Amino acid sequence: MLKIGCHLSSSKGFRHMGKEALKLHANTFQFFTRNPRGSKAKQWDPADVAGLLELMEQNGFAKLVAHAPYTLNPCSADPSVRDFAHTVMADDLENMELLPYQFYNFHPGSHVGQGVEAGIQWIVSLLNKILRPDQTTQFLLETMSGKGSEVGRSFEELKAILDGVHLPEKMGVCLDTCHVYSAGYDIVNDLDGVLEQFDQIIGLSYLKAIHLNDSLTPFHSNKDRHAKIGEGSIGLEATIRLINHPKLRHLPFLLETPNELPGYAQEIQLLQDAYQG
Repeated sequence: MLKIGCHLSSSKGFRHMGKEALKLHANTFQFFTRNPRGSKAKQWDPADVAGLLELMEQNGFAKLVAHAPYTLNPCSADPSVRDFAHTVMADDLENMELLPYQFYNFHPGSHVGQGVEAGIQWIVSLLNKILRPDQTTQFLLETMSGKGSEVGRSFEELKAILDGVHLPEKMGVCLDTCHVYSAGYDIVNDLDGVLEQFDQIIGLSYLKAIHLNDSLTPFHSNKDRHAKIGEGSIGLEATIRLINHPKLRHLPFLLETPNELPGYAQEIQLLQDAYQG
């Protein structure tokens, strides 16, 4: 069965998210650890989290993806901004251990004029302060589209971060289809070639999850504009090839398309029907 879900609001609690996923015929989902544009986090209720874990076990859920807020910039030139990222991510890790063996996805950040190498060193430094040998949570670097001074627009940049981390076994990569296509990786016409590149540079063992999105903008546009499945420059045929690819089909796919819940339900059904399981 295809491991697929979408982004759900955590405002009503963890067990509620699990129930919403089941209504959508999803078997995984993504959620923000806190307000995506803010810093405050609601206290996690251990009983509520335990209720979700029970529901996941009963219904054969795949691993979940928790997403760090967009406000974080681990490689900012401003020390106070980097300190904020450290505080939030360390706090998120503490919470995530209530929901063990899941994924924690974050954007590597923007170097804001310092240069890519300096940005990578700040990201590595932050991760080496946060990661712990006993944690069950796996941190995922998200592939980025390359707008502005983003770090993570290339496989080489992600590899440089992974190479600097003291606990690489606690790390992985989340490949965003809109982002990589916009960054210049042609997953429409040369998916095999892109995956071969990823394997040679990073290693496919690091690929843990897929953000499944179409792109409003054309190939190599370096824009981050998600579209509904089949309504962008990637298209439905390429998306179906992607979910059925032998090197990807076992991974969890998380929709971040511009949809409300009924739209997500339609996309999940469309892709489940197209999955050659």
